[in-house]
Formats: sequence, structure tokens, C-alpha cells
Amino acid sequence: MARVDEVMFVVPRAFPHKKFHGAALEERLEMLRRIAEGEPRFSIAIADGGLFVDIAREVRGYYGDAELLFLCGRDAAERIAGWDYGDPLAFSRMLDEFGLLVARRRGEYVAPSEFLHRVEALDVDGLDEISSTEVRERIRRNEDWRALVPAVIAGIVERVYS
Repeated sequence: MARVDEVMFVVPRAFPHKKFHGAALEERLEMLRRIAEGEPRFSIAIADGGLFVDIAREVRGYYGDAELLFLCGRDAAERIAGWDYGDPLAFSRMLDEFGLLVARRRGEYVAPSEFLHRVEALDVDGLDEISSTEVRERIRRNEDWRALVPAVIAGIVERVYS
């Protein structure tokens, strides 16, 4: 990924806006370990906080003043930007701490103009239709799903979701 120097996959212990489906925390970590294996620019972490701002504050100690960018899909960007934080300026202040790289996912996210300096569209070929929900649904319907996941984790995915 030419836009960043390192990719840290962060798995929160709990999400504030949705529940984990299927894979337990350890299974998620094992899948990430297998994907990251042999790639020196990949690392994995567990976060106690579930909001991006909480995660940013947790990892800030490891990266000092480096620019933090969160990669997410359109659906997640909409949840983050539209979440009721109890403060209308909360999202704006979060973007002072990190930026968003937003991949197309069943549509393109268009950030409000005041946030365009910290929210960037990321063009990732083939990501538009890939989601864990799609994989689970295809497994449930007994349809082909293996092309949607890296081969190194297909066994875990099959065990967890079958």
C-alpha cells in the first residue's frame, strides 16, 4: 500500500456500535496473524477501546507524532461520521487526531466538505463486494465463498462459519 509506511490491524475487544458475529477474538487474531505473516510492514494489536478515537489514543504511544490513518469501508465511515457522540463537534475533533482512508463498499462515501482535508477516498479494486457478512451468507447458502478470503485463512473461516 503506497499511501502508508505500515499497516497495523487493530481488533477491538468490543465494538460500541455492533456485535461480533461468529469468530471469537482469538480466532480473529489468528486469521490476522496468518495474513500478516512474512509481511514486515504489517502488525497486529488488540485495543481496549472500540471507537477509532479510543484506538488512536491507545496506539499513539507507539507511533509518536506519526500521522494515523484508519482504513475503513464506506459503511463504517458513515457510522463513524453519523454516530451520536453526545457532542456535535466530536467527529471534527477526532479528525484532528487521525484521518480516514475510505474504501468503496457498495457505494462511495462522500465526506462533508469541511472534512475533506482528513477523509480520503481509497480505490481498492475488488473490495466493493467483499465483506464478512457476504462470506457468512455465501457459506450459509452453500455458495462459493473461497475467492473472497485469503487462502491462508480459508480453513479457519470454514470451521468458524460452517
